[in-house]
Amino acid sequence: MDRLRKVFDNLKPRFSSGGKYEKWWVIFDVIENFFYSSSRRTFGLLHIRDSSNVQRIMVTVMAATIPAVIYGMYNIGFQALSGAAEGGGKFTEDWHFIFINLVCNYDPTSFIDCLWFGACYFLPIYAVTFIVAIAWEMLFATIRNHEISEGAFVTTILFALCCPPDVPLWQVAVGISFGIVIGKEIFGGTGKNFLNPALTGRVFLYFAYPTYWSGDSVWTALDGYSSPTILGIGAQEGLNGIQVNYSWFEAFVGSIPGSAGETSTLFILLGLLLLLWTRVASWRIVIGVLIGTLTTSILFNSIGSDTNPMFSVTFIWHIVIGGYAFGLAFMAVEPVTGSHTNPGRWIYGILIGIMVVLIRVINPAFPEGMMLAILFANLFSPLIDHYVKESNIKKRLKIQANYE
Repeated sequence: MDRLRKVFDNLKPRFSSGGKYEKWWVIFDVIENFFYSSSRRTFGLLHIRDSSNVQRIMVTVMAATIPAVIYGMYNIGFQALSGAAEGGGKFTEDWHFIFINLVCNYDPTSFIDCLWFGACYFLPIYAVTFIVAIAWEMLFATIRNHEISEGAFVTTILFALCCPPDVPLWQVAVGISFGIVIGKEIFGGTGKNFLNPALTGRVFLYFAYPTYWSGDSVWTALDGYSSPTILGIGAQEGLNGIQVNYSWFEAFVGSIPGSAGETSTLFILLGLLLLLWTRVASWRIVIGVLIGTLTTSILFNSIGSDTNPMFSVTFIWHIVIGGYAFGLAFMAVEPVTGSHTNPGRWIYGILIGIMVVLIRVINPAFPEGMMLAILFANLFSPLIDHYVKESNIKKRLKIQANYE
């Protein structure tokens, strides 16, 4: 690594101000920061001395996604190979199989076969997401003459984990472009955006190309194979229908159809524990979401409905189905677009918990409500923080008046 450090030190003058390749500084800077932390420090009379920075936070978030990534790739392969073994569909035999056939023996009981099969579908999605997102980041960084934010790297992995396994790659490029440009860069970049970029791109694709991003046939990489998600079953048959098809433990572990990142609550929870331990995620938001979900689901369970089966779905099922756990662990606690005051975080989290159940139950045509609930709360987080601050100011002025 010392040799690599010397290489960067020798090249830096050529890319710095006045150097031959000055206009390519942004690209050099992002490559250097991929291997090393920034050497720049804050100076002046007023600053906070802290070892934490954006780079360390984003690396922590990416590390937290690793368990979900590995299991997600395995589950993509497991669902496809199991479905084919049962005669429920046929393989697409497209370009993916150039790589799949190198290792895979199509055995659904083999961890390696399932993992390799899933990797051949997921990694191209991530590669396209990464290349397109970083290209947009470099373009805007060059135009504005500022650094590339490490937040873009986190956006790429979160967006890729939200994608169905066999989605067309051109749609992946369109979606991440929309998320980066419309969801973040037009507002000034990282720290100035009020919508989660990964969710923004995902929601755009859901409404723009619904046949590729919803339904029963998009979650397994097989032609002619229908694998309804638990939320889809719940919308049609309620809690009884869900329990006939899946056990709660299966849903918790993640051996169910879905996108790579959303199926396993267990492995998502491991990542969330890391984020809570490192204080990247706010425990107030997490508890607030759970409180909102618990309260609203109990309310609907007690009301009941003869026409809407989703009223019967209980709290313990809501938290292990759809994108709930993934959204809670990686989207709701995202520090830029969420509330920044401690009281505001409670309100923000509870709002998400209430909205996700409302969307799932009241609008069964759109059973997956987590991403819309988070985006809805994103819109209100500045307003929440504003009124929290105003309340604090009034309290302090009142205390001051009493002393006087």
